[in-house]
Amino acid sequence: MHYAISTTWGPTDTTRASLPFIFAASALQAGDTIMIMLFHDAVTVAIKGAHLKMVPFGPPQKFEEVFSNSNAELIVCKPCVEVRGITKDMLLDECIIGGMNDFHEHVSRPDCKAVCF
Repeated sequence: MHYAISTTWGPTDTTRASLPFIFAASALQAGDTIMIMLFHDAVTVAIKGAHLKMVPFGPPQKFEEVFSNSNAELIVCKPCVEVRGITKDMLLDECIIGGMNDFHEHVSRPDCKAVCF
């Protein structure tokens, strides 16, 4: 199974920002592939070092587990980073910059389920 996950939550609510990564880590542990599309405030999670400072209230932090997994693709919304002045060199190496067409491409796969946070 492949999961296309979209999220808009960032460091303003670290628990909500963590939930898509916890779900993604569970899917990866089950042998699935995932793509997380970071929109709005969620793009700041992809800034180098930012996720290390984000501690959710309650659930375990799973950012690094997802970022380092070869079966995970992380796409950061281009308009969202541009409006915030975030450049590619500021982002984790595992992340690519993309857009809604990339999210649509993943969701259109016959083996894909979309999950939105």
